[in-house]
Amino acid sequence: MITVAAACFRGTFGSHRIRRHAAAVLSSLGIAAAALSLAGCATNLGGSVIGSAKPTEETKASPVADAAGKGRRPVKIAMLLPLGGFSQSAAIAKSMKQAGEMALFELDNPSIQLIAKDDKGTAEGARAAAQEAINEGAEIILGPLFAESVKGAAPVARAANVPVIAFSNDRTVAGNGVYLLSYLPEAEVERIVTYTAGRGKRRFAALVPSGAYGMAIERAFRDAVTRSGGTIVALERYEPGSANQMLGPAQRVFDIIKQAAAGGAPIDALFLPGGQETLPSLGPQIAYAGIDTTQLKIIGTGAWEFPNLGRDQVFVGGWYPNPDPRGWRTFSERFAQNFGQAPPRLASLAYDAMTLAITLSSGGGQDRYSPASITRAAGFNGVDGFVRFTPDGLSSRGLAVLEVQKFGSSVVDPAPGAAPMAAPGGSSQDPELTTGGLGQPAAGSGSPWAIPSATY
Repeated sequence: MITVAAACFRGTFGSHRIRRHAAAVLSSLGIAAAALSLAGCATNLGGSVIGSAKPTEETKASPVADAAGKGRRPVKIAMLLPLGGFSQSAAIAKSMKQAGEMALFELDNPSIQLIAKDDKGTAEGARAAAQEAINEGAEIILGPLFAESVKGAAPVARAANVPVIAFSNDRTVAGNGVYLLSYLPEAEVERIVTYTAGRGKRRFAALVPSGAYGMAIERAFRDAVTRSGGTIVALERYEPGSANQMLGPAQRVFDIIKQAAAGGAPIDALFLPGGQETLPSLGPQIAYAGIDTTQLKIIGTGAWEFPNLGRDQVFVGGWYPNPDPRGWRTFSERFAQNFGQAPPRLASLAYDAMTLAITLSSGGGQDRYSPASITRAAGFNGVDGFVRFTPDGLSSRGLAVLEVQKFGSSVVDPAPGAAPMAAPGGSSQDPELTTGGLGQPAAGSGSPWAIPSATY
């Protein structure tokens, strides 16, 4: 076991001067190809311990002294991520770990100790990592990232009565002590369909990917359209991974759209839940088919949140749901200042999870991370806005609706309960800008900014 303190920041948090150790790795989630130069952090990935101030051998083993001089044991928070090696998912995981460390230093609570473990991205690795963290005194586990890893960690944590705040978006792993902080695609679909139908657009077409993610999206889409009083006129599925495999299904949908318009019963909205791996190929097909996007509203999911989508005129004016962008922007700026590059989009999950765990740590003893505390009605506010956990382990988020512009996106419908957010120094934040301008990749490259359009 090696104690790590403030090893990979540059800049100042409170009174702690921090330095950065840089390395370059490729970044992606393994779902959409992406490349990002990341600052490497913490080579002791199997079991690093991080506190809000530089620990010594003496403080490692001794209780933390409170304001009254009374000793108390530190609250230990574990973070399980696929940190080992230089794979695509490891790059994202290391950046998420950095975000968790940033939250720890910014909140500067000396009674908190972070135990970071490499879960190897597997069920067996996560099971072992969870057991090690619990043996070392962890009271709550943040992560894992992947559903299979959650399945491995959950039984171990459940046996020890330790809750898991996981980052997977696979709702099948939620419940019985596992809470998903991730962006659930079903909630995104409900938000965008409800908003679209509320604007009088009730005749829908859709082109969805096959596979587990596509099945979840399709079910949610059908349910949302029905609840909104709408009609699905056309729906086709395609095999993701190849532009050629989209041609046939896309053409069938486009033909029905044109036939409906010619027959005097036009389709109002086309639902495209793909992300950066599919939309750049679909845009030219839509234009070539002669679809009038001034009459047909194109809508999507949070996977649309990536740089340069508006460079294709077809998508300008399209709507998609996403957390309020202002919190993400300020977080991205702070992350870039400290690590030298923009964070991947999933980094905010780790930051918010750490903030949540620190917030609840002030509660009394064994009850601080009880189900009642985690599912409290007041919920939590973080980088991605308001979130509340339900007893079944799912998360309910306040999502805004954004409209694609040529450069970036603008909020057309704020997240429920969203309040104006001041930028550092008291100046107002520009609510229009969401992506672009902050360490974004060069045109044509992949981007970890996007929320993955896949089940993970």
